[in-house]
Amino acid sequence: MPRLKYEGGGTHAMVVIGRERTAGPTARLGHYRARDGSHGAPVDVDVDDPHAGLVVGKRGSGKTYTLGVLLEELAAADGVAPVVADPMDAFGLLAEADIDATVVEPRVRADALGPRAWCGMLGLSPESSAGALVWQAATEAATLGAMADWVADAEAADATRRTAANHLALAKTWSVFDSNGIAVERLCDGGVAVLALDGVEHAPANAVLAAVASALYGARVAGETARLPWLLVDEAHVFTDGVAERALRRLWTRGRQPGVSCWLATQRPSALPAVAVSQADLLVAHRLTSERDIDALTDARPTYLEGTLTARLPTATGEALVVDDVSESTHLVQVRERRTPHGGDSPRASTL
Repeated sequence: MPRLKYEGGGTHAMVVIGRERTAGPTARLGHYRARDGSHGAPVDVDVDDPHAGLVVGKRGSGKTYTLGVLLEELAAADGVAPVVADPMDAFGLLAEADIDATVVEPRVRADALGPRAWCGMLGLSPESSAGALVWQAATEAATLGAMADWVADAEAADATRRTAANHLALAKTWSVFDSNGIAVERLCDGGVAVLALDGVEHAPANAVLAAVASALYGARVAGETARLPWLLVDEAHVFTDGVAERALRRLWTRGRQPGVSCWLATQRPSALPAVAVSQADLLVAHRLTSERDIDALTDARPTYLEGTLTARLPTATGEALVVDDVSESTHLVQVRERRTPHGGDSPRASTL
């Protein structure tokens, strides 16, 4: 039988999805929609336990809007540390609203990435002579400048040193590597940390997210923060084909044990690794029309989802099918209205 949690009383008792315990903080996602179009029972998401979440939907269906709703709620919740990777500048306005949120510049330490990540980020095979030199530099040096110096002094052929040095010089132009980097204490102070990745190229953006994801995981394992981090990643398909994939995969598969939540949002679920879909204990699905994207979700469809996924997906903007693997239940929810400005809207000529 489903273990769905109801709190309060009366005809509009609150429904809490993703909950195993009977108490603890929750985030208001929205409400059921009555047949006459009026509001039904409020629907909350459990915030007490860590979760692997997936928010999907075609462009304009409400995917990024839903992430904003979750961030508003997390900013007001106790005991959590929300961080959002923002590649489209959709959440910068949160810092100007009446909630605890700050835009964080993407700066990470060079040694926050391992040698394999450095080779992958620079497009060098570790088996190549230049890739092997970069691998050694990343092993021996802690800063980008020190890596460049190590390469310059290495006993290697001039062409090999030159190739490795050119790739490291390219990394310097990205301006994301800093000897201080983002302090994990800053990410875990309780307010929403908006990681400003708009305008950052694919490779350095992946490097920053890989470092942040690893830092959040490591902070919990080492007991460096009492708060439970929530990492939310918009346009997640941009990061699952780069060096961030390895760090994100660790959060999907092992993050719940130390207490790290990871939520991915994408308009292209078919572009995500299959493990990202299968590991999600909470799926928030807005409108989808691509057969490939629907098939990607259908392949991981739980047995308790009655009918086809295609038939159950919503068609109206702002509506979402929530599949809760914790209580083994499904819900059609109208996502609540934002209290802060929505930065994910597309410009309209009629407003100019």
